[in-house]
Amino acid sequence: MKRIIKITFIITVFTLFLASCVKDLNKGPIDQNVLTSANVYTSAASIKQVLAKCYAGLAVSGQEGPSGNPDISGIDEGFGEYIRAYWYHQELPTDEALISWNDQTVKNFHSQDWSSSDVFIAAMYYRIFYQISLCNEFLRESTDANLSTNGITNPTDITNIHQYRAEVRFLRALSYYHALDMFGNVPFVTENDKVEKFFPPQIKRKDLFTYIESELKAIETLIKDARTNDYARADKGCVWTLLAKLYLNASVYTGQDRSTDCITYCNKVINGGYTLEQNYQNLFLADNNLCNEIIFPVAFDGLRTQTYGGTTFILHAAVGGSMVPADYGVAGGWAGTRVTKALVHLFYPNLKETMGWSSPTPPKNPKSYPIMYVPGSYQGWNPANTTTVLASVNSDSKYEGYLNFLADSAQFKFSPVPNWSHNWGGANGILIPNGANIKAGKAGYYKINIDTVALTYTVVQTTWGIVGDATPGGWNTDSPMTYDTASRSFKATLHLTIGSLKFRANGAWNINYGDNQGNGILESGGSNIAIPDSGTFVITMKLGIPDYTYTIVKYVPPSYDKRAMFWTNGQSLEINDISSFTNGYAVTKWKNITRAGATGSSLNYEDIDFPMFRLADVYLMYAEAVLRGGTGGDQATALGYINDLRTRAYGDNSANITADKLDLQFILDERGRELYWEGYRRTDLVRFGQFTNGTYLWPWKGGVKDGITTQPMYNIFPIPSADISANPNLVQNPGY
Repeated sequence: MKRIIKITFIITVFTLFLASCVKDLNKGPIDQNVLTSANVYTSAASIKQVLAKCYAGLAVSGQEGPSGNPDISGIDEGFGEYIRAYWYHQELPTDEALISWNDQTVKNFHSQDWSSSDVFIAAMYYRIFYQISLCNEFLRESTDANLSTNGITNPTDITNIHQYRAEVRFLRALSYYHALDMFGNVPFVTENDKVEKFFPPQIKRKDLFTYIESELKAIETLIKDARTNDYARADKGCVWTLLAKLYLNASVYTGQDRSTDCITYCNKVINGGYTLEQNYQNLFLADNNLCNEIIFPVAFDGLRTQTYGGTTFILHAAVGGSMVPADYGVAGGWAGTRVTKALVHLFYPNLKETMGWSSPTPPKNPKSYPIMYVPGSYQGWNPANTTTVLASVNSDSKYEGYLNFLADSAQFKFSPVPNWSHNWGGANGILIPNGANIKAGKAGYYKINIDTVALTYTVVQTTWGIVGDATPGGWNTDSPMTYDTASRSFKATLHLTIGSLKFRANGAWNINYGDNQGNGILESGGSNIAIPDSGTFVITMKLGIPDYTYTIVKYVPPSYDKRAMFWTNGQSLEINDISSFTNGYAVTKWKNITRAGATGSSLNYEDIDFPMFRLADVYLMYAEAVLRGGTGGDQATALGYINDLRTRAYGDNSANITADKLDLQFILDERGRELYWEGYRRTDLVRFGQFTNGTYLWPWKGGVKDGITTQPMYNIFPIPSADISANPNLVQNPGY
């Protein structure tokens, strides 16, 4: 994935150690041999590298990739990464997510019965204050006086560093906002506090609100204009969005409604040049850096920011059951997170457990066969690419598979090894060792066969259709299928009657597939596939590398909200056993695949950037603030913004609402539909008074299958007991 950000991450600049943030938020490096402030801040280039570390603290957890040499001692690097910890706190206690794992106290999030000794809560708390420490150190060491002392006098360098300081103040405000939202009254330290051991004072929630507000307003005129900074770096759009979020939740934090101020800053963002991404799915793909809707991303790269947190966690934990990991651009799933039926019912209010007949689910782990690599112009001439290969089903000299060529006259060769030491080229169906490049015809989907003993090959372009007495065209007329590059599969939505069907290429019978075993795996010339039920079905056929598979799943009416991205095959809507991944629908929202269908740079670590702020949220905030009585906006404009989101979701205006439908409950529900699994839900439910009380119950809330009322104390998380014990200035949040 190409990164636009122009900061080079340096992970050995300096690392602050936080065994207990209350005694010292500004401790020295874990490794005494790493660079420190005494020699890091001596050039403009190294100062920019420290800025990179301030950003990197949101994405990575240490100095050596996914694990090893961590930023913070005593915390697992996987769940101690910022975005993963944030996701745990914002999603797992809500109707949007639960987790099957038995890792320590992780299930206590959904049952809302955590305590002040919870290790996951401590991970979030210390990660927040580690970030604040990084930012304080940067601001302390990059003053004009220190720049002069260190010989940094170039006017351009000084101007740039002033800009860096504004960005770092934003990053600190963001972390303090998370502390405000999740922990309330917290320790408070800025760059003005000396680097020494002391007991930080505890700031009241209302006062912290005021501090964050003042910081953001102070840097509003200092930071770069919206959309003019390097990708994934803060600008005015980020400042405005965070102010809008602060004001929207002001009644929770301070007891005072600030809806008018929220509208003021929403308007600034909306007029800042951002636009809605036309395809909702693109916001959560490996190249979502192309989306102009995202205001502030936390950037991830499968090669350069490897972590077991971030979007690597969000995607891997969501893949399991009958899901095929390769469809999501990963080598394997972790089978952890699903949704409750409460979220599903936001999209399908009347959905019951049974969705009708579906075809057998293909095996979760496909068989492994000997492979033949097919490097070519269509994939960068990479002989080690395992996604562009053929396979030998009988482990003999014969290999076959399907490849998609996006451009005319694609060229390629064959190699039995993932390098160029041995390869075949050729022409006219004859293989020649080290021969000329083989050329395909027009762009399209090709079936390729080779025989390494006979030294022959065939290349056949295919289009695909479905035939049978269960289909609209019977056995003589194909119902066409469309190739989807993101999932690398052919799809069709058809009304089927009781009968049978097969898949065939090019409207003829020389290439056709059925299912001999009734197991979801296709065989050449195989048996007809029986359809025992009538109705509208979504039919998917996945070729590529054997085994070839298919699914036939009942289509769910009414008009389709494309934000409803759930995997239902083999999954139950009801959750009887939290520990079973197949209890509850899985989520397919995140994919380590580009919009063109290419896999991300790594199968184990994601290229997907986490959209911390995006325009759709601002539209929803504007509408909510208007409904709460804020001035500076109007309901007609609010309705227009909501319908813009729904038009994108449905592909047309069929699901647009009228003014009489736009109320606060609709806004909360629409936020769930638009923003699920993006780290908003807990804050939203608290703001609407539906997080802990009995007005809104969801499965396993309070640890009971049908949900129960929980205590108001859980509207906020406790300060970790270790810090309460260590710092006499701290008072625990009520109830803990």
